[in-house]
Amino acid sequence: MARGNSSIGFMGMFGRSGDLRALDAALRAVDLHPKLVPEAVKLTVCALLKDDAARNDLPPQAYGPAAEILAYCMVGEEAFAGANDVARALAVERRIDAALIAGDSLDAQLVLLTLTARVIQPSVVERFGLESANDERV
Repeated sequence: MARGNSSIGFMGMFGRSGDLRALDAALRAVDLHPKLVPEAVKLTVCALLKDDAARNDLPPQAYGPAAEILAYCMVGEEAFAGANDVARALAVERRIDAALIAGDSLDAQLVLLTLTARVIQPSVVERFGLESANDERV
């Protein structure tokens, strides 16, 4: 299926695409400011979500679970639990554990994205024993 392209805008003349605005809102909802996430990472997240859903027009709530994984990986357990709550942090940890077992799920791809983009918190790398094939331990 051909995937619709996301747009970050251009010099204020063209607006951001709806998918990027939805992801930005989902990131804010988990207390991660969108400006802390590189645009390339956000574009990739949107592409992964569209590929996983096999459709281009995702509802805004589709971005929330991806934002949770992204935020947890980028800020770590303590900051994520402090900004959200411990139960939500534990739920995300269970998703990451399941993703590492499954190996090729959307959640696994999101964790891998944060690892390869080098935006993952070292405590998360340590907690889950993550490694990159291109490096020794990240």
